[in-house]
Amino acid sequence: MVDISGSGEDGHEEVASFYEAIGGAETFATIARGFYRRVAADPVLKPMYPEDDLGPAEVRLRMFLEQYWGGPTTYSEERGHPRLRMRHMAFAVTPDARDRWLACMTGAIDDAGLPEPLRDEFVDYVTRAAFAMVNTFE
Repeated sequence: MVDISGSGEDGHEEVASFYEAIGGAETFATIARGFYRRVAADPVLKPMYPEDDLGPAEVRLRMFLEQYWGGPTTYSEERGHPRLRMRHMAFAVTPDARDRWLACMTGAIDDAGLPEPLRDEFVDYVTRAAFAMVNTFE
């Protein structure tokens, strides 16, 4: 994990969460919004979302990412444990869907303009998560 510590005004070391280091709620909202803008245009991914309005999915993704990266724990408070694989088992997540999902997510992360190496750490996590979600092989 990237070292995001620094010295506070009193000279003591302060450690910012990744959530804070990349800009907090505004950055995560930008990423979730950019991701679902791309999903809405993808002919393979869009049918996996039962809601015509992707807004609720966008909120869930934002809350999940915020919690994972050290922000508010709203996701677990409202939805319980993330259980990513279990929640995605109802969908045929193929290698093609994984790659499309990852392209949408990477594009959204890039839109947020994260500084290196924080961008790389975020992309590394979503890449590992995307590969773990594959449950159907063509």
